[in-house]
Amino acid sequence: MRYLLVSDLHYSLRQLDWLQKVADRYEVVVVAGDHLDISSAVALEAQIVVILKYLQRVHSHAKLVVSSGNHDLNATNDAGEKVAAWMSRVRKLGVATDGDTLEVDGTLFTVCPWWDGPATRAQVDAQLARDAAVLGGRKWVWVYHSPPAESPTSWTGTKHYGDADLVEWISRYRPDVVLTGHVHQSPFRQGGSWVDRVGDTWVFNSGREMGPVPCHIVIEPAEQRARWFSTAGPEAVDLADASARRVALE
Repeated sequence: MRYLLVSDLHYSLRQLDWLQKVADRYEVVVVAGDHLDISSAVALEAQIVVILKYLQRVHSHAKLVVSSGNHDLNATNDAGEKVAAWMSRVRKLGVATDGDTLEVDGTLFTVCPWWDGPATRAQVDAQLARDAAVLGGRKWVWVYHSPPAESPTSWTGTKHYGDADLVEWISRYRPDVVLTGHVHQSPFRQGGSWVDRVGDTWVFNSGREMGPVPCHIVIEPAEQRARWFSTAGPEAVDLADASARRVALE
């Protein structure tokens, strides 16, 4: 299996066009949150309608996994916490999304929502416990918009902007891979990175930049390799090497 990670497309139609064109090269395509852009002049509901059409097209070419991010919150729950209620419309497309689990070729993908308070945090906690109980011998991949705290994948160039709860969950459950986004600058800043190793867990953050092609990461478990692509030039990491040493590609 070979899978693709992108995140933080923020209603970039050119980047969504690219995603649609390349989707059939991968068994699984993961979009790890921030599909919408709250600073856009386009109303959120109009953005949602367009994004749903793109997701449907991508899903026709590959298995698709979609999580919410902080820009995707469009409603409040009974606890008064902001939620991405439109993810229920994503699920109706047959796409794995917030709260869902997808199994592909012996790998379990757990899709976590962006949480805005204790009620939705408790839902994530219960979701991870649920999937841990049925994992068996399968590989475990989490899709979680924010990278972990104190990681190069959450470094902005001036401070870390990651999730401390995620660090605790990783320590407790030890997933194989966590696919994130949220902190756009991390791969491009000194001291930052698109890849990190937290205990036994590989963490990836594709980052964000403008242009027709989004930053993206291709993960190839059979080859024990992950590759990152951006205008800064491609890099790779050997997944058999726990030191997470990045190597520039020709």
